[in-house]
Amino acid sequence: GVYGVLGYQDPAQIEVIPCKICGDKSSGIHYGVITCEGCKGFFRRSQQGNVTYSCTRQQNCQIDRTSRNRCQHCRLQKCLSLGMSRDAVKFGRMSKKQRDSLHAEVQKQLQQQQQQQQQGGEAVAPAYSLGLANGQLKLASSPDLDYSPERIKMESRASVFYALEMQASPDLSRLDISGGKRVQAGGDVGETVDFYTSPNFTSILESPDSSVTEIEHLTQNVLKSYRETCQLRLEDLQLLRLETFSWEEVRSYQKKSMEEMWERCACRITEAIQYVVEFAKRMGGFMELCQNDQIVLLKAGAMEVVLVRMCRAFNSENRTVFFEGKYAGPELFKSLGCNELISSIFDFAHSLCSLHFSENEIALFTALVLINSNRPWLQEKGKVERLQNNLELAFKHMLRKTHREGILAKLPPKGKLRSLCYQHVEKLRSFRQMYPIIVHALFPPLYKELFSSECELQGAAAE
Repeated sequence: GVYGVLGYQDPAQIEVIPCKICGDKSSGIHYGVITCEGCKGFFRRSQQGNVTYSCTRQQNCQIDRTSRNRCQHCRLQKCLSLGMSRDAVKFGRMSKKQRDSLHAEVQKQLQQQQQQQQQGGEAVAPAYSLGLANGQLKLASSPDLDYSPERIKMESRASVFYALEMQASPDLSRLDISGGKRVQAGGDVGETVDFYTSPNFTSILESPDSSVTEIEHLTQNVLKSYRETCQLRLEDLQLLRLETFSWEEVRSYQKKSMEEMWERCACRITEAIQYVVEFAKRMGGFMELCQNDQIVLLKAGAMEVVLVRMCRAFNSENRTVFFEGKYAGPELFKSLGCNELISSIFDFAHSLCSLHFSENEIALFTALVLINSNRPWLQEKGKVERLQNNLELAFKHMLRKTHREGILAKLPPKGKLRSLCYQHVEKLRSFRQMYPIIVHALFPPLYKELFSSECELQGAAAE
């Protein structure tokens, strides 16, 4: 992990001090300054290659949580003026004077919070929940989503509930994985077609019989929702198929500590789950389900969808999967200490690849993985059942048109997906027993909420 074992200061305590750059909730000391994940990621990108930013105003733009994405030039100047630097000393090497000063600031912040709570009960909570507008999940105005790692670990109060609540955001940008350039997302918020409030989908949930037109409308909506949230474009993944990690790079991954490798994988999984939540939100009928059922379906099915989507990023010829920029074999994940689970996941991806899924088939199949009326704790099972039946009709209708009904008998049994997800949760449980602080302080909140304790989650869902 970033902090290792902190002899002096728990990172969770440092986080009471807001980000020095924009005032959002901080996640620790990055490049020598206490910042949030957003500003950490921004500074890291600004130091790569020969990036230059210019200001269209007077070079004195205010940088705060809501305006920080508007002017990169002024944001970088603020980072530099407050002392962010690539070769900043790590926390563990701070002088005693620096540590004492930090300790005093943490104490001061904690006292202020206590006073606020005594005066007005929950006075401290609104300040943190405001940060959620920049946080876990937004409904993008454009198909080019970017849930980069710095977006993912941002909010300590993040949850599936907040992920579903996030509003449209015009400032999402895209990472083009082939060229590594960041392209600003185009399009106006107003251009988004608001599919899921369409009366057709309401009737799909309410009437037992759906017309051919409604099924076709649902099919087109699911395909569009999938295209906009598939995370990595198929053509990019195929272009990169021959880009495998070198022996030296594999060795360097294998030398990483178990904690660091777990943290990396937790961030990559959370990134993928962000897109699955977004897929669900755009899918016809899903937002018409009651909030409890939306959350139950996502908690139970998001990881299953990630595992199915993974077959797009898997190369059966050399048994490698796309991970952090290149294709990796199972040996790269050695330091996780989960060889059996990794091997099962690779076998699963390999078996899905043998079906030669088209993008449209993945779209409708993953919609069906998610909309499963047999999940425990659903409140309006009938509504979920009707949506599931319509998705099944849509899937079968599409397979008939393309003469692909043969794959229905070869689809993975639901038990297989459940078993892989159960193994993942069990491995996380063992890891958490060994490294509770790492999981608490460094794992993405959404990941912890989904997987950290299945028992707690089921209890929460039942309430």
